[in-house]
Amino acid sequence: MKTSIATVSISGDLREKLAAIAAAGFDGVEIFENDFLAFDGTPAEVGKMIRDHGLEITLFQPFRDFEGLPEPQRARAFARAERKFDLMQELGTDLMLVCSNVSPAALGGIDRAAADFRELGERAARRGLRVGYEALAWGRHINDHRDAWEIVRRADYPNIGLILDSFHTLARGIDVDTIRSIPGDRIFIVQLADAPRMEMETLSWSRHYRNMPGEGDLPVVDFMRAVAATGYAGPLSLEIFNDQFRGGSPKTIAVDGRRSLVNLMDDVRHAEPGISIAVPAMPERVRVEGVEFIEFAANEEEASQLGEMLSTMGFTPRARHRNKDVVLWRQGPDAGGINIIINTEREGLAHTSYIVHGTNAYAIGIRVENAAATVARARALGAEPFEQKHGPGELAIPAIRGVGGGVIYFIDGGELARVWDIEFEWLPSPDIGDAGLLAIDHIAQTMNYEEMLTWVLFYTSILKTRKLPMVDVVDPGGLVRSQVIEGEDGALRLTLNGAENRKTLAGHFLAESFGSTVQHLAFATADIFATAERMRTLGFRSLEISPNYYEDLEARFGLEPSLTDRLRAGNILYDRDETGEYLQFYSTTYAEGFFFEIVERRGDYKGYGAANAPFRIAAQKRALRPKGLPRR
Repeated sequence: MKTSIATVSISGDLREKLAAIAAAGFDGVEIFENDFLAFDGTPAEVGKMIRDHGLEITLFQPFRDFEGLPEPQRARAFARAERKFDLMQELGTDLMLVCSNVSPAALGGIDRAAADFRELGERAARRGLRVGYEALAWGRHINDHRDAWEIVRRADYPNIGLILDSFHTLARGIDVDTIRSIPGDRIFIVQLADAPRMEMETLSWSRHYRNMPGEGDLPVVDFMRAVAATGYAGPLSLEIFNDQFRGGSPKTIAVDGRRSLVNLMDDVRHAEPGISIAVPAMPERVRVEGVEFIEFAANEEEASQLGEMLSTMGFTPRARHRNKDVVLWRQGPDAGGINIIINTEREGLAHTSYIVHGTNAYAIGIRVENAAATVARARALGAEPFEQKHGPGELAIPAIRGVGGGVIYFIDGGELARVWDIEFEWLPSPDIGDAGLLAIDHIAQTMNYEEMLTWVLFYTSILKTRKLPMVDVVDPGGLVRSQVIEGEDGALRLTLNGAENRKTLAGHFLAESFGSTVQHLAFATADIFATAERMRTLGFRSLEISPNYYEDLEARFGLEPSLTDRLRAGNILYDRDETGEYLQFYSTTYAEGFFFEIVERRGDYKGYGAANAPFRIAAQKRALRPKGLPRR
């Protein structure tokens, strides 16, 4: 499988684009004409620069408004094509994309267009060049790959072939199985893009909102299954028009792009087992079984403060690491409870993370079926492995880099499951009773909005997870975009919250903690009222919710006044849908905006109480310490 990406897909000048594309491991690059025209080197210099990066030019594009023109426009179109052929030969590429005509002057007719392409093919053949025809979804007469293929078929010239683009087919809802009857050797290149489902004009949708396969909502896997069935063996190339990507990191977008292609073809391989597909060997996605631990980096003073806060929630220090300044706090059953690690080491990644972010949850331990297979898949998809020197008697726990430079560790049912007994010394367990917290319900990671698609693709390509529809969380300072990633049966729930400005609570947290990281942890209980009362006796301070919220809540849901009174007394928020109920309350914020949440799910409620977010955020903003006061 040869991978390629159009230069228009990422930001930077041509030199920056090519460096990022090569570093990400692509085999080739599509040269978008505007990128070439803005560059100050000759075509020959550009071609050499590309080859020096170990890349080939898979395509030169686009050539617009060619077929079906009356004279004298037709003659001028052929003259323009000859000039582009000159340029291609200097660059060192043999394939040009012609997109379907959108000019008001264009005349319809399959045979007229086929005759034009036959003549263009004869001219290209004299130079050893090829021409691919692509149906734009908004083409004046040709906007369907089936019609484009019929033109290519009637042109009946070996130098004229079809170019397929997933967006143009899927955006118009064209049956992808119609691709299966096209001979694979007549498809010259396949361009790929995904996109979120949006009700808008197709041209604007295409020019501003495309994204990588797996980041959007279009059935790109079905499209590629149909392409694979033709026997097509040429390059798979990304053509992404996205305003967000144009302002993002070229390196990150390029890595995402190659990850998306490898992941896509792995999905196609499993969906079409009878078809041979060349794709890097890697294990299948591994099922997630739960969250094994959350690890905080802190200094001694702030670790003490964090420990005091955990104590008010019923956690107790249960074990100390044999070789490191690391303490395990636990609540719930020994098998499957909640494990919180506080790391106060003065060297290593935890210490570095503390210096950069302050006290933060820099590492997550996830229980999976097979830890080694998970990391092997992650590495095949371009994830950065993480290894840290470990002392005698310590386990080498498989790990990769995660959000904000943090770490994701993987624990499976083998020796790794014994990490607490192998690496830790158990402390006397105080007989004070816990608060009824049973497990980690979800982990909320806050990031700049521009990073969200990267991490959606990261999690869904590596782990057996799915993404839920994106929702807008209303903050008095602006919108925060929230995307949920879930494993099977809710064993892992991640809420990715993208901040667009620092006026929002999420944006403030990013600014004050210097980068993306975990902003809050939600713990599950089976009886939220009993938990709230127990935590109150332990000294827990809950986030105070406006009394006005409860007046509206009673009217909106028709709650019994007695229930409303209990909710108000515990500062507990409430939501309900047709499947069940969701009750939640929050801690006050710690350090620069980190907080805890306690939740109870009743029935089959699958949400996260998004309707309550504006009231929770308003309460948190009221409670934020004034600037200049010392950290708690």
